[in-house]
Amino acid sequence: MLQRICMSKPHEDDDDDYESIEGRDFFRQMHGRRTNLLNPTYLLPADDDEIQRSNLMHRLIRFIFSGRIYVGPTKEVLQFGPYRQALDLGTGRGEWAVELCEEFSWVFTTGVDIVPIQFLEVPERCRFEIWDINMRDMPYADGCFDMIHARAVLTGIRDYPHFIRQIGRILRPGGLVLLIEPGLMQYANNKPEDAYMFGSGPRGWFTLWETYRSCLSMLGVDVTVPQRLKELLEGTGLFEDIQDFKATIPEPSEESGTNLGAFIDKGVLTVGQLQWMAYDLLLPALKPMFMSLGMLEARADRIIKDAQTDLYYGNSDFKLASHMHIVHARRNETDWY
Repeated sequence: MLQRICMSKPHEDDDDDYESIEGRDFFRQMHGRRTNLLNPTYLLPADDDEIQRSNLMHRLIRFIFSGRIYVGPTKEVLQFGPYRQALDLGTGRGEWAVELCEEFSWVFTTGVDIVPIQFLEVPERCRFEIWDINMRDMPYADGCFDMIHARAVLTGIRDYPHFIRQIGRILRPGGLVLLIEPGLMQYANNKPEDAYMFGSGPRGWFTLWETYRSCLSMLGVDVTVPQRLKELLEGTGLFEDIQDFKATIPEPSEESGTNLGAFIDKGVLTVGQLQWMAYDLLLPALKPMFMSLGMLEARADRIIKDAQTDLYYGNSDFKLASHMHIVHARRNETDWY
């Protein structure tokens, strides 16, 4: 189902959401949180707290990218032609789509999501559409976009290789794709979870992430995708100039123990602090997923509480970290559809 929505006209209150559009509902209540109706794989909430977490993610990425919202040859790809087209898959509130449109005055941006939570006041060259990017075929013609951006969409995608092939189909030769996925493996003292013996390390934190990955696997999501983004792009044969890197959050130089929030002040937030604030919202957001897959509420509450204890009050013996996996590539001119 594809629903195009124009949100470019002024609105008195830019924080209002549409509960329904043209008589269609996009939300449901699930175990105390508002979630989407379109994609049964994506079980994270779609409410105000999740919007706030998405905004923190956007700020964190800008921090990693030295104040920008992109890396790679973005300016080169977008600079030629009377106008250019960019697509933001999993746009959320729409920050990336709006900011790209504002930076490049000749670029038309389209943001796609499964719920209508986007800004109501946007530039004329920006629009939003509601459809499920987990669907088999994206509703666009071959080669119609110059740049495609997707950030943290893995948890709603059952077939990520097919998702990448669809991106290759609708991206013009020479066009740019930018994929960003948070790692699902956690680290303590620079060692991954699986390097610790059972029962050792920050056990509450590790247990939550083990549970999260298990739930995603039950939903058909491949939890190894973040660290394999380059490999998956290479496997299609559709891309060239593939560049990947990972950002460690927080950086090893940041002075922080397990309790990452202890040093948050009123100054400029560091990337580690932004991550801590995002985790603070993520942990309770996982409860609907846990319970919808059969977990008793008391068990879900205990797993989340133990992880919160490690996050908020853990001792300095373990410094928690995670990876943000980033890859960009150009669409080649061979194997064209």
